[in-house]
Amino acid sequence: MKFYCIADEDTVRGLRLAGVDGKAVTTEVEAQAALDEASARPDTGIVILTQQVAASLRPLLDSPRFERDRPLIVEIPGPSGPLPGLRSLHQLVQAAVGISLDLKDRPS
Repeated sequence: MKFYCIADEDTVRGLRLAGVDGKAVTTEVEAQAALDEASARPDTGIVILTQQVAASLRPLLDSPRFERDRPLIVEIPGPSGPLPGLRSLHQLVQAAVGISLDLKDRPS
């Protein structure tokens, strides 16, 4: 299974350096077309979206998540950071691991 990224140009370019194919989008129509294309590819297992792109596609994202097992949709913060009210990538990892990874977060 392969990863596919749908995001802003900087995020897509960065993930390409790690070997992840993707499509840079600037509009909701482009994002929807890229999501349809990625979902139709039989080798796409995980689609990575920035939170900004995912917010514009929310109605399209919620139904496939519950109706299909592939592709898995993963949202990551974009270059400007997490959207207000959403946890940062660091906070998500910390919650998943269950321990603090920063020395500054440890009690004195």
